Amino acid sequence: MTVTTSRTESVQAAASEPLDGANTPLVPDPDPDLPLRRFTVDEYHKMIAAGILDEDEHVELLDGVVVVARVSPQGEPHAYAVQELNRILTRQLGDEYRVRPQLPVTLGDRNEPEPDFAIVRTEDSRRGGGQPKRALVYIEVADSSLRKDRRLKASLYARYGTPEYVIVNVGKETLEVHRDPDRSEGRYRTSLTLTREDTFTSTVVPDLSFPVAALFT
Repeated sequence: MTVTTSRTESVQAAASEPLDGANTPLVPDPDPDLPLRRFTVDEYHKMIAAGILDEDEHVELLDGVVVVARVSPQGEPHAYAVQELNRILTRQLGDEYRVRPQLPVTLGDRNEPEPDFAIVRTEDSRRGGGQPKRALVYIEVADSSLRKDRRLKASLYARYGTPEYVIVNVGKETLEVHRDPDRSEGRYRTSLTLTREDTFTSTVVPDLSFPVAALFT
């Protein structure tokens, strides 16, 4: 197990809005003379309703930019890790939580990611209330998306104060666990890498614990 930390602070609840200081674009314009036309979540939903974007397309809204959620089809190791995570999460979590697999979470006016898994409180996921606006834990299962999940997604989730963010690195069969978000800087202060010999235990969701090897065996 490898641990990286800058300083220790108490875990805070996830926020529905970022701090005012977190204004650096997550997705920068490719050229100052060619600024991106960024969409709001409402405009994004209207594009889906109008059929411009199909509901079954693997896209998500990040910093107002519509991006492809998955560049390549899921290989067998990726699919197996998703399958086993789904089994573990649904077995271990009680009625006070909801597991959302590859479903939207609305973060502010310009972000609607679709993480592989979001663990939310039940009261934040009621029917008729729109998509959840915060999560306790995000889990991304990564192979071809590893760079995006480490940089873009980590910064986004930290800005919104998500207490725990986990990347399942399929290629190396490890878990990259990020905690203690610095919302103003858009980063996590503490990161640790768990190998097949380790056990993941959530610091946010009681009773969520499983051996890392369970996702790869």
